[in-house]
Amino acid sequence: MELSVKGTVSAIIYRNEDNGYTVLSLETTDGDDVTCVGNFPTLAVGAVLNVKGKTSVHKTYGEQLAIESYTVCDPTSRQGIIKYLSSGLIKGVGEVTANNIYKMFGDDTFGVIENNPMQLANVKGISQKKAMDIANAVASLKAMQEQIMFLQSYGMTVNLAVKIYNIYKEQTKSLVLANPYRLIDDVDGVGFLTADKIAQSMGVEQISEFRVRAAIVYELKESAEKQGNTYLVFDDLMKACSELLGVDLELHGQLVEDTVTKLVLEPAVKTFDVEGQRCISLVRYYKLEKSIAGRLVTLNHDAKRVMMDADSMIEQFERVHKIDFHAGQLGAVRSAIVNGVTVITGGPGTGKTTIIKCIAEILTAHGLRVEFCAPTGRAAKRLSQSTGRDAKTIHRLLGFEMHGDKPAFKYNRMNTLPCDAVIVDELSMVDVSVMYSLLAALENGTRLVLVGDKDQLPSVGAGNVLADIIRSGVIEIRYLTHIYRQSEDSLIVSNAHLINKGKMPEINNRSRDFFVMSCTDFQQVADTVVELVTTRLPKFTQLPPSEIQVLGALKNGVAGVENLNIKLQQALNPREFGKSELYVGKMTLREGDRVMQTVNNYELPFVRFDAQGNLSDGVGVFNGDIGIVRRIDRANGIIEVLFDDNRLATYTEQELTDLQLAYAITIHKSQGSEFEVVVMPLLNGPPTIINKNLLYTAITRAKRAVVLVGNKKILALMVHNNYIAARTTNLCRFLQEENAVHQRFFGATVNNTTPDDSDD
Repeated sequence: MELSVKGTVSAIIYRNEDNGYTVLSLETTDGDDVTCVGNFPTLAVGAVLNVKGKTSVHKTYGEQLAIESYTVCDPTSRQGIIKYLSSGLIKGVGEVTANNIYKMFGDDTFGVIENNPMQLANVKGISQKKAMDIANAVASLKAMQEQIMFLQSYGMTVNLAVKIYNIYKEQTKSLVLANPYRLIDDVDGVGFLTADKIAQSMGVEQISEFRVRAAIVYELKESAEKQGNTYLVFDDLMKACSELLGVDLELHGQLVEDTVTKLVLEPAVKTFDVEGQRCISLVRYYKLEKSIAGRLVTLNHDAKRVMMDADSMIEQFERVHKIDFHAGQLGAVRSAIVNGVTVITGGPGTGKTTIIKCIAEILTAHGLRVEFCAPTGRAAKRLSQSTGRDAKTIHRLLGFEMHGDKPAFKYNRMNTLPCDAVIVDELSMVDVSVMYSLLAALENGTRLVLVGDKDQLPSVGAGNVLADIIRSGVIEIRYLTHIYRQSEDSLIVSNAHLINKGKMPEINNRSRDFFVMSCTDFQQVADTVVELVTTRLPKFTQLPPSEIQVLGALKNGVAGVENLNIKLQQALNPREFGKSELYVGKMTLREGDRVMQTVNNYELPFVRFDAQGNLSDGVGVFNGDIGIVRRIDRANGIIEVLFDDNRLATYTEQELTDLQLAYAITIHKSQGSEFEVVVMPLLNGPPTIINKNLLYTAITRAKRAVVLVGNKKILALMVHNNYIAARTTNLCRFLQEENAVHQRFFGATVNNTTPDDSDD
């Protein structure tokens, strides 16, 4: 229910000074106390507020009013004026001074402060300087409140208004009036529709350079972040912008050309031709891919020669580890030792981990410093466990840190990593931003071994790094196709390869690791998934439910990820006396819950305990990180989450919207991870999602067992649907161009062979 109330702040129950989140008690003119929750940049007991919001009943804290907008009025009563002046917002004014001011000026106190502040010097204990300080403090508070109210007048929520004010401060009004579309670039959570709504309410013309410019930049950014494209064909971009703006841009060709020209001159975008088609890219992504191509070609050609008898060392590795390398594996090891850059790609069970161990042992034996890394915490942890070496996330390897309010890396082109070789696992999920940062931190001559499965889903972020490197033909690629990791009664690996070839998986009662549970409807699918995770699979595998991960293709629906999370939370971590919980929107977070970070938060602090119990601290949690809620402090609105790589991060109430329950997660979010057991509901959906690529990725996340739950017809549809959303990227073309230039000037110093399929 919506409610408007005017009253005086009688108590501040909780306040987070970092983000302004406040729980307060408002004493209304009728003498009632209303508990209000919202964001306020500054607030003090005694302030008079007009608030609007929606009432709700919190199961723990009772009835609350969630503030959607508010205005601040000067206090008019004696008690209100004294409380406000002595609240601490005005430096140097305590209760005694506030009383003295009121005794002299009464209800006209704020009129005197604003219009004739030097009269304050007549009050005992107030000098002329202090009088001006008080006046300036009150003026500053009023100016800030006016900025917030200005933003609210255009329909912004309190939360968004405070977020914008914290960025622009006293320039808020002037900057937003000058160009409301700048909010898209400057404020997280503001998209084109929000900025455009503000602009339209300010009277910005429907067809104007401001609006067209914002649409072009927004569509390029959205396409990069949501579809992975680092550029768009110009005609496709104009079509998308026309739909976004609700106008036919073909009728305004000159305006469009003038806008693009100005964007190029800024420079914000880059235009170029690809196969006769005019294309356009954000300068950021154009430069990132150009730099990646240049660094890869340089590293590939400038590798330091390593004088060693590789064959004898490989034979020694085989004897010690009691294995026999296949011809394809031998070729991959030799390539990594000889070449500056090598890509090793193969599906599950093809021996990628064993090859990584062998390469590292040989290079280390010759005195080379080798670093291991992977895109996510789970992938790095798995790499460390399988190789016995210390593996880090790429961010941790590069020494992620904050410089002021901007994320940065300790190791970069000015301060390179102290190592001679870097092995990167799960390259398929590395986007162009992370790849650029990694390559920039490598000294010339550093060896680079890139490992990944070319048939996995591409990165969530912009680019198609692994696929583009392979397609370019510039870097030596070693394909592994011979399957090693499979026992007689195991079907995970062989079925993954069958699915990858567009063939139906083998389903029989002899397998102990691959099952299909038939269900007649989606409600039965959901019920079966919960039963499997909570009772049947733990009994069958002797594993706890925490080792069983549900992976879904879709978020919504009876058997979608969101509903399964609610059902699994109820079954695995129900409400108990003494177990703290907190409500975040429609979601309940409880101590013991499995959760996932859904966006990159570069500023969130954490502490980490290593294997020896040593403590270190840092900042940054990233999209896809999974952890357990260890502690909830309801009084202060704080939650502690322990992530898989032993980072213990502390969330305030405002940051909790970045978390979601992770008993069930989408397959896209599972990239780079490995789980003991995977349960996947088979659901109907658009062919752009329900396809072979997604199914293959889900199955290859499992280590011990896979259970597919649903209709076998849907399984067949996925297996035979080869749809893969093509990404438009420049990296392949740039690699070929950079390599041609390098060879023209320096000659070919490395044998960059065509892909080797010798282990077929």
